[in-house]
Amino acid sequence: MDPASKYFHCTDRERAIFEAGIKLGAIFHQYIGTPVNKDNVNTVKKAMEDSTKIQPFVENIDVNINIDNNSSFNYLSLNCKMLDVKLTIKYNDQEVKARMRYIEELNYPLMYLEE
Repeated sequence: MDPASKYFHCTDRERAIFEAGIKLGAIFHQYIGTPVNKDNVNTVKKAMEDSTKIQPFVENIDVNINIDNNSSFNYLSLNCKMLDVKLTIKYNDQEVKARMRYIEELNYPLMYLEE
């Protein structure tokens, strides 16, 4: 039962899509700039996944962080080109699969529906 459902005037699919967008946007804006290197990248990935998994309607999340650490200081700041996030949201009987990844031809970290 969703105690907030009375505030949403949309279909269950639209609500699932809304929830996916909120979660991907939160990941993007919370973690961009986080210091990462080969020693902590899995910790950052796990933090992103664990903090998202506890949110309502999240069925699954898979975060990939691609780092090529050639920095003289042994770390980089996480940026949009490093992220590839796959997210499954289920709201009632509606399931959507959303993704956030950098699209080279757009020069942009696109958030979109895969299914």
